[in-house]
Amino acid sequence: MSHDDFAQEPVRGLPELPPEGEHLLWQGRPDAWALTRDSLNLVGVFVYFCFLAVWRFLAAVDLMPLGEAVFASIPFLILGALVCGTLMILSWVQARATVYTITNKRVAMRIGAALTVTLNLPYSQIESIEMDQRKNGTGTIALKPAGRLPVGFMVCWPHMRPWHFSRPEPSLRCIKNVDEVARILADAAETQLATPKLTRRAAMAAALAAE
Repeated sequence: MSHDDFAQEPVRGLPELPPEGEHLLWQGRPDAWALTRDSLNLVGVFVYFCFLAVWRFLAAVDLMPLGEAVFASIPFLILGALVCGTLMILSWVQARATVYTITNKRVAMRIGAALTVTLNLPYSQIESIEMDQRKNGTGTIALKPAGRLPVGFMVCWPHMRPWHFSRPEPSLRCIKNVDEVARILADAAETQLATPKLTRRAAMAAALAAE
C-alpha cells in the first residue's frame, strides 16, 4: 500500500490553508544535481579521492610492479564512487522532500527528509534578498531575516546560505530559472510592503473623524 507522508497538507508545501487574501504565486524545489554539486561539493569530493588514488599509485610504483601499483590505487576510486553515489542519493531525497512556496504575503519553505520543518517568512520580516545565478540558469535566493530564526543553521542545511552561521539566512537553493523566480519574489515583496495597513485603532479613529 502506498503512503504519502505529506497527505495531511491542505495545500502542497503548507501546513495549513492560506488565510483569506493570500494566494500562491510560485512553487518549486531544488534541482537535485545542482544541489549535489553546489551544497555537497560533489566535484571536490571526487577530486579528493582521485588525488588519494594517484598518491597511492605514486607511493607504490617504486615498491611493486606497475600492475600491482595500479591495483593498489583502485580501492580509493571505488570508495570515491560510493561516496559520490551516496551524496547524489541524499540530494535527490532532500530535493524530493522540499517545497519552496512564494505567495503574495510570505515565503514558506517545507524542508527536511527525516525531520520536516516548515519556515514561514512574511515579507515584513525579511531584511534583504540576494540572488546568486549560475551560467546554466540555476541559482540560489538568500533571504536575510530581520530578526533571529527559531531554528539553527544545521537543522535547515542545505537550505541555508553557506558560511552564515551566526545569523543564518534561509535560502531557496539550486532552483531552476532563478532569475524569473527572483522577479516574482521581488515584485510580491514590494507590493506587500507598499500596501498600507489599517490597524484597529486607526480604523476607530477614522470612524470617529467621519462622525
